Amino acid sequence: MTFDREVLTTPDDDDLVLDHSPGPPGSPRVLLLHGLEGSAHSWHTQALALLVLRMGWRATALNFRSCARDPAEIKRRLPNRRPRLYHSGDTGDLALVARTLAAREPQTPLYALGFSLGGNVLLKWLGEMGANSPVLAAATISVPYDLAASSRFLERRAGRAYAAHFMKRLKPKALDVIQRFPRETAHLDPAQVRAAKTFHEFDRFVTAPLHGFTSADDYYEQASSLGYLGAIGVPTLCIASEDDPFCPASAIAAARRSASDSVTFEVTSWGGHAGFIAGAWPWRPSYWAEEEVVAWLRRCAAVRGGGSSS
Repeated sequence: MTFDREVLTTPDDDDLVLDHSPGPPGSPRVLLLHGLEGSAHSWHTQALALLVLRMGWRATALNFRSCARDPAEIKRRLPNRRPRLYHSGDTGDLALVARTLAAREPQTPLYALGFSLGGNVLLKWLGEMGANSPVLAAATISVPYDLAASSRFLERRAGRAYAAHFMKRLKPKALDVIQRFPRETAHLDPAQVRAAKTFHEFDRFVTAPLHGFTSADDYYEQASSLGYLGAIGVPTLCIASEDDPFCPASAIAAARRSASDSVTFEVTSWGGHAGFIAGAWPWRPSYWAEEEVVAWLRRCAAVRGGGSSS
């Protein structure tokens, strides 16, 4: 999909990249939040944007800081101008984007979809906003509701392979920030960054000290969406799987118990981490979760009496 790219200046004088899909002027807009080390050009984000477009709506993908990639040169990063990256509990940029979009089109319904890390950010922000959210309805796929539990879970079996994969992307970014901002990152040790093998080690050596947390555990406690689910005040769908290698089933159960009445859970026994593929695989697959979250927004819009049902 071809997006129209926009760069917002953040309050701390950094670049925040948005990618807007085409669509009928005045039609509802869906804000998309990608997962760890994703972007507007990740498969899941593209799939959701296409489904939104087919519904006659528009999509805007928020690229978390350091994640925006040039579509013509996918390996190129747009380095941020501040000594920081992004993390699972950083809701400030989402709040800025939501306020900006709502102010531009005050009569246009605004919705949101979040995947994995982006889903955690979305749920935490919705809890912070309560009934004052400019987003009228939302949905998430495969959220790690309890970051501490997810960190421990990822140190087991297949989780180690996922961690190794992401370390190849996360560690060079951290080392780049250390190199470009030596004074501001003097408290970070490049040798410890290079040696990190697990998410807990990376969060201990990078995420927590870089973003003002006292420890990895402090970061997990403050950034997890689990503690904010009870304050969500808009219709929200959470799709999860009991075999998600990023999130133990016990954390999903805890999230269900703590959520407000505005939150609906659909929990399957299969699906892994955002792998909810049905149909005649591999010939005619159906991506159930992506289709379900978009259908959820359409149903919420119908209840409100706004939006297209095409």
